[in-house]
Amino acid sequence: MIRVIHTDGKVAEWTFPADPGSVKTARSFVRSQLHAWGLDSLGDVTALLVSELVTNSLQHAMGPIDVRLVRPTGPRGGLLVEVSDPLPDLPHERAAHADDEGGRGLHLVACSSRRWGTRPGATGKTVWFELAPPG
Repeated sequence: MIRVIHTDGKVAEWTFPADPGSVKTARSFVRSQLHAWGLDSLGDVTALLVSELVTNSLQHAMGPIDVRLVRPTGPRGGLLVEVSDPLPDLPHERAAHADDEGGRGLHLVACSSRRWGTRPGATGKTVWFELAPPG
């Protein structure tokens, strides 16, 4: 079951079940929220990166996946996106070989975002990235 935590003001948060259908649903919710904020120009890249991180969570964690967006504030502020899951192991970017079926998600995040990182939480971890504001 999807739980909408908050979608008013500067923050939008959802909890998705550890289910493959959550990837598509998370993409849709993120695009819808960005549209509501007038940030459609960030929709494609944000949806792609959220898809990668939610997929990573599904492959490695056995629990709910939280997605959080923080709207840019000020002319230099960027869109902050966080994906959290209950697995405490922090992921690391790695170089995938040409014939590898996976292993490119964090590389996409690193190449497409202004900044990114990971942090441990009380019951798992968060992978976050920041996108430059449009314009």
